[in-house]
Amino acid sequence: MPMQVRVVAYDPAWKNDFEAERANIACALQDIVVCLHHIGSTAVPGIFAKPIIDILLVVDDTLRLDDMSSAMEQLGYEVMGEFGIPGRRYFRKDNSAGIRIRHVHAFASGSTNIERHLAFRDYLIAHPMKAQAYGQLKQRLAREHPHDMQAYVDGKDLFVKEHEAKAMYWRAACW
Repeated sequence: MPMQVRVVAYDPAWKNDFEAERANIACALQDIVVCLHHIGSTAVPGIFAKPIIDILLVVDDTLRLDDMSSAMEQLGYEVMGEFGIPGRRYFRKDNSAGIRIRHVHAFASGSTNIERHLAFRDYLIAHPMKAQAYGQLKQRLAREHPHDMQAYVDGKDLFVKEHEAKAMYWRAACW
């Protein structure tokens, strides 16, 4: 069954949801965790987003994470492997009703993908007008493609790529 594209107004509870899940993951994976970050639109106050908490998990070694994937399964995550992005380990979690509630994107410390995700999040937080434009784009795409997640994702691609590049430049200049 296709996943419904649902975009909702920002919910301040998302921060607490992330914090609780961060503690669960850190406890389950223990010493392989370098850090965990809240990323994606639910980490950007005030914008519309799919109500799915995106978590960036930085580990010391993805092969060690592979060996501990059962710990993520015990937390209710489905282990997806690289899932199209070399070097990533991807996990997803649904609630008891089968609705997606979490994505975990794991990378080894030092991966350029870590900086890319953090820069995009921080750029949107620092540039509220860009964040609002992104939220409006997401709303429009959800209306146009309510049952076609791939069309929704494809529709965001140009905005994301353009603003990721700006975010990386901005981060390098400001940090």
